[in-house]
Amino acid sequence: MKRGGETSPRHMTGGSLVSQWTKIAGVVCSYWFISISMVFLNKYLLSSKTLKLDAPLFITMTQCAVAVVVFTFLAVSSKNYDFVSFPEINFSIATALQVLPLSVVFVSMITFNNLTLKFLGVAFYNVGRSLTTVFNVVFSYAVLGQTLSVQVITCCAIIVSGFLLGIKEEHSSSTDDQSHAGLSVSGIVCGILASLSVALYAIYTKRVLPIVDSNIWRLQFYNNLNALLLLIPLVLIMGEVGTLRSFRFWNNPMFWGLIVTAGVFGIAIGYVTALQIQVTSPLTHNVSGTAKAGAQTVLACAVFSETKSGWWWLSNAMVLAGSSAYTYVRMSEMKKSNGNGVGNGGAGGGKEGKKTLLVMEQDSEEGPVPKP
Repeated sequence: MKRGGETSPRHMTGGSLVSQWTKIAGVVCSYWFISISMVFLNKYLLSSKTLKLDAPLFITMTQCAVAVVVFTFLAVSSKNYDFVSFPEINFSIATALQVLPLSVVFVSMITFNNLTLKFLGVAFYNVGRSLTTVFNVVFSYAVLGQTLSVQVITCCAIIVSGFLLGIKEEHSSSTDDQSHAGLSVSGIVCGILASLSVALYAIYTKRVLPIVDSNIWRLQFYNNLNALLLLIPLVLIMGEVGTLRSFRFWNNPMFWGLIVTAGVFGIAIGYVTALQIQVTSPLTHNVSGTAKAGAQTVLACAVFSETKSGWWWLSNAMVLAGSSAYTYVRMSEMKKSNGNGVGNGGAGGGKEGKKTLLVMEQDSEEGPVPKP
């Protein structure tokens, strides 16, 4: 049985097989490039010593604004040009209000993700917000009443152990190397809250999707619009206005170019994630994401000249291995449930809905995955 957008090699000629693998390689490389670039770009915007812009809520707000503009542009273009395919967006205040509770969680998710990146190094970023899977399992049990297998509990135990070991080793490495800032307690707390928010977001998305006809792009539009309106007063309340007044790069085209690029990448990562799942499978996507996270960690250590202990690297390996094992276990359990005739559920219903929600459980960066 074929998965995602895969074509069985037995039914392909040599040329078509090469074409298919070239397409897969191109999609995977795009996913890696956009995801890693987005992390490094946000890190620069949030804590660059050159910019000195200590306004994480403002940065988050501008990215939401870019998303709203892009979604509106695509929706309008889709009406006028056949080569642009995008769902119609007829703004409704009633719909926006219905989506608002989810948008509050969305604001929490993107804000704490950015704060985690601000306070923690890129190398430790993946470990710092690695508890998403654990929180998702807890909420699935407590809120949705799902049973937990021994395998799932074991995977969560490995992730938590890797997280705790990582904190210990990150603290030790920052203490030993005085050239790097110490481990930030604020960063750890924000990482935990980011993981909590992502898990909640995945669960609440299941309930809100029918409001927007189960269309993820339409949900993203309303979420980013609501988030923009919610973040404006937060920027004022948190006192970022004073920082913005003294900022020196308002007239710098490079700064605004980075802001727009970060916003576009935030949209693009959802699309290439969906595309990667389509041309491979949810499990292969998770393997690619795990490998990407490892490469990102190695690259960050090289870029920022950070030296880590063997135990530190083991903590990263434990987190990545536990997350990958969880995906494999969940996929196996879904197959078994489908084989036993258990009813379909999730976003959009059916197997594709379950696959989408499985990816949402894992991916803190991507959020909900649109259909390409």
